Amino acid sequence: MSKIVILAGSPTLGSRLFGLTDYVQEKLKEAGHSISWFSAAELPAEDLLRANFNSEVVKELNAAVEAADAVIIASPVYKASYSGALKTILDLIPQKGLQGKVVLPLFIGGTIAHLLAVDYALKPVVAALGGTHILSGVFAVDQWVSRLENGVFALEEQLRERLNEAVRELNRELAVVRYRKEEQEQVVELG
Repeated sequence: MSKIVILAGSPTLGSRLFGLTDYVQEKLKEAGHSISWFSAAELPAEDLLRANFNSEVVKELNAAVEAADAVIIASPVYKASYSGALKTILDLIPQKGLQGKVVLPLFIGGTIAHLLAVDYALKPVVAALGGTHILSGVFAVDQWVSRLENGVFALEEQLRERLNEAVRELNRELAVVRYRKEEQEQVVELG
């Protein structure tokens, strides 16, 4: 089906953010999508901080974003904005790197008061990267995600419902994108 890239901006692997991204990734795989995953917690810190565009990992990240139909941008919220670790990832994407991509934000924070971080902090950066198709996404509160002993996360029912709706919305938008591409290909063939 579609190619989707997840950019996770948490600097720690145990972050509750991964409860959201793991859940969404599983739902998207069930729908037949191909998923590429890039996490600030696993990317080489020196390549991120020095913006090493010659790094093999950075080249892989940019190739995956370029080939993607959709990009999920996920981050914890610190001081009313997305993480600095996410910013280092976004800084590696070329100026029009999100052009033509469906973008789904997934944010998590300590309080609902940070809800507008997506609108005020992320959307301008996505727009600067050429992104115009930004879905409403999901903002979760830390309390809605519990860490279990085996490294798995338990999500509150209301959060699962909101994530399911976000996945449905993404699937609908990807179907529209696919339909438009097919239409354009037919026009080119007939032209």
